[in-house]
Amino acid sequence: MITRTKENDFKYCLKGAAVIFIYFFFSICQTFPFILLHINYEILPSYIKIIYSLAVELLMISIIFFIFDKEFKNAWQDLKKNHLNYFNKYLKYYIISVIVMVMANLCINILGGGMSTNETTIRNEFQIFPLYTFISAVILAPILEESVFRLGFRSIISNDFLFITISSLVFGGLHLISTPFNELFPLYLLSYCSCGIAFAYMLKKTNNIFVPMFFHFMHNGLILALQTFLFIFS
Repeated sequence: MITRTKENDFKYCLKGAAVIFIYFFFSICQTFPFILLHINYEILPSYIKIIYSLAVELLMISIIFFIFDKEFKNAWQDLKKNHLNYFNKYLKYYIISVIVMVMANLCINILGGGMSTNETTIRNEFQIFPLYTFISAVILAPILEESVFRLGFRSIISNDFLFITISSLVFGGLHLISTPFNELFPLYLLSYCSCGIAFAYMLKKTNNIFVPMFFHFMHNGLILALQTFLFIFS
């Protein structure tokens, strides 16, 4: 939980900037150690890539939890007291965001667009490495992404409208980084931003990072469960 005052405002800005920097630095330079060791990352066995990717994600989460140690502890104590109230109150906002996402995807399909590159990659990985995809997408991704795009951005941006807008646009845009930019791109962006807007709104209203994190867990879990059902019965 962020308790912003004039005295600690700069400290929170530094924390937020540090978390965002760590995320992008590790994402961009993930294979740098292999380059230093003159190892071709592309030809490594898949299980080594999986173990390394999970280790990098866990390292990032550990560093972020260290930076926001006090905030996470306070948020956890608050969640234990108010979890039912939070779930009942903010479930409707999550459902609305899913409806917007589904409508955007329907429009994309009607207009002849396909799945985003991110979605295609996740589905392919799930068919080949289901356990890794579950751990990464359902457990680690919500923790990491909410810590960065919600808690990190909120620590820097105090204005509610700017926080919700910028965090959701960056969150949605990064999921589409490999998707071709065409006339359907705004619909793809709306599809990914809808939940980001809901998650940012939840943090703004509750000041508890575990609330959007929980709904992010649930969202990714439901999508993966649906993909599992389609994979088995299609």
